[in-house]
Amino acid sequence: MKTVSIDSSKQYNIHIERGLLKKAGSLISQVHPRCKAAIVTDDNVARLYLSQVSAGLENAGYSLCTLILPHGEHSKSLGVWTKVLQFLAENGLTKSDLVLALGGGVIGDVAGFAAGTYLREIPLVQLPTTLLAAIDSSVGGKTGIDLPQGKNLAGVFCQPELVICDTAALDTLTDHYFADGCAEGIKYGLLADKELFDAFARGVNRRDMDDIVARCVEIKRDFVQGDERDMGKRQMLNLGHTVGHAIEKLSGYSISHGHAVAMGMVVMCRAAYSLGYSRENCTPPLLQALDACHLPSACPYDAAALAKAALSDKKRRGDNLTLILPLRMGECCRETIPMKDLEGFIAAGLGER
Repeated sequence: MKTVSIDSSKQYNIHIERGLLKKAGSLISQVHPRCKAAIVTDDNVARLYLSQVSAGLENAGYSLCTLILPHGEHSKSLGVWTKVLQFLAENGLTKSDLVLALGGGVIGDVAGFAAGTYLREIPLVQLPTTLLAAIDSSVGGKTGIDLPQGKNLAGVFCQPELVICDTAALDTLTDHYFADGCAEGIKYGLLADKELFDAFARGVNRRDMDDIVARCVEIKRDFVQGDERDMGKRQMLNLGHTVGHAIEKLSGYSISHGHAVAMGMVVMCRAAYSLGYSRENCTPPLLQALDACHLPSACPYDAAALAKAALSDKKRRGDNLTLILPLRMGECCRETIPMKDLEGFIAAGLGER
């Protein structure tokens, strides 16, 4: 078993290995005593993994209650968040009990947001079942929901007690959702590790992902530690996300997160090179990596629409927005621009100017 430790406002471990969901009860009991545990999951994940996780927790002495939500981005909503809060209250959870987020990024976000706001925070354990959740959303404490005006506009920081990443769960992902996670892995390589980037560019084997997942988590840890509240270097993890979130919003969330971020990274790479920020052109190798992972590169929206959709971006500060720009492979920078210049910046990335 590989273990990556994070030391922020709360120290916790991310355990990575095939078959860990069957051991969840034992692993959780090492960090949190027996109590009432609320499992929040979705209908797809429940069919695959709920029985084995529940059996392990019951064998370890936990008293369980379970809430099964509809799968998909539309469960990251005010209504579903309220439903989770009411479920926790109706089942009498206290500050010594646990919320277990069993699923992908949507479940981790909405269950984590509920854990962070119910009784002004109760303990949380993340059990990611997608590559995207394993290497990104389950690590670092960000939780949140979408509003009609944009993505992730309501949220809190809620650091987990533990993250249990069973890489065997990646075997059951559709190709589309496995590729979603690869987009975030490519992002880590572009930010900080050319060898990792090259591994994705060669194409990765989902049945042999322990080392890659661990390396991605290590990179995220290095950005998160010392900047838990996303005020400095952690912002680098937003590479491709301003345009990516705008694409998701414009599509009505029919374009999934990783696919949108893939397009967003291409826009940022092209803009950075076209406008003279980059020391080398990162776009050709990025296109190769995206193609190897069956991810799109062409954005279906124009600069005007994307800039308008980005007006509600959570990274905006007044009339300015910080973008993450690739300088060369493994190195990026933060560049703050006026919102009025965003459309032109995106246009350069789309080749519209």
